[in-house]
Amino acid sequence: MQPDLEIVEVRGDESFTAWAHGYPYRTVRWHFHPEYEIQLIVETRGVYFVGDHVGHFEPGNLVLMGPDLPHNWISDVPAGQSVERRGIVIQFPAGLAKNMAATFPEFERIAPLLAESGSGLLFPAETAAAAKPLMESLLEARGLRRVILLLSLLELLADSQDRQRLASPAFKPDPKAFMSHAINNVLAHIAANLGDDLREPMLAELVGQSPSAFSRAFRKHTGQSFVRYVNRLRISRACELLTSSEKPVLDVCMDVGFNNVSNFNRQFLLHKRMPPTKFRNFHRMQAAASRAASPP
Repeated sequence: MQPDLEIVEVRGDESFTAWAHGYPYRTVRWHFHPEYEIQLIVETRGVYFVGDHVGHFEPGNLVLMGPDLPHNWISDVPAGQSVERRGIVIQFPAGLAKNMAATFPEFERIAPLLAESGSGLLFPAETAAAAKPLMESLLEARGLRRVILLLSLLELLADSQDRQRLASPAFKPDPKAFMSHAINNVLAHIAANLGDDLREPMLAELVGQSPSAFSRAFRKHTGQSFVRYVNRLRISRACELLTSSEKPVLDVCMDVGFNNVSNFNRQFLLHKRMPPTKFRNFHRMQAAASRAASPP
């Protein structure tokens, strides 16, 4: 089965993303992305898949995966029940690692770790225990503190001598083949053209499917309807613009593809539980408090 493409959203004023999610969740499916990923399971047990590896996981399961390596964690949770926070995820672009290696000779210490991550790396329990507070801190950190924590985390993983490779040497990710899947092409098109008029029938025609067949395939691969998926990406992009620019809310609304400010406000409230202006003001207050708390 071909893996689905996950679009990793990194804010314009940040170089990588750190977040947590529960279970079930939209990214819990067989998928890949061009970013490195560090994932720590903090709750539930189940079965996980990395490349051609199949294993059992429990809290403390810490794995680093290289770019384009397909993966999925399926928790043993009864139908109808949910978990608020199953794991913590750190995702950073391959270009970030490459640029740091080119800038800082000291980063060569991390090079073997990143090279091995192409097969997926499982770390021992003591490494996972040491990584947890760093990853928890990354969820709330801002500014330069985030970079310091990421480097500390990578140093910890690089120093772990008992890491275990997961996928077999014979398994080679093939992102070009993965992208031949029609829905993956659609997801890439949506991400690249988020500010344009995106309509389900138009994209169904793009991949040569009927609207009804496209709608079923899209929901199967993303776990969401087409409209909900696009709105989620647009609101995420709007949050980035609201916090990293001084653009008026109306301009942000138009830039991310909403042609109606009332609908934009309604969708923003649905996804973020506050209107855009309040979100921007709240972020500014947090940033100011963080600066005030920083030592001179």
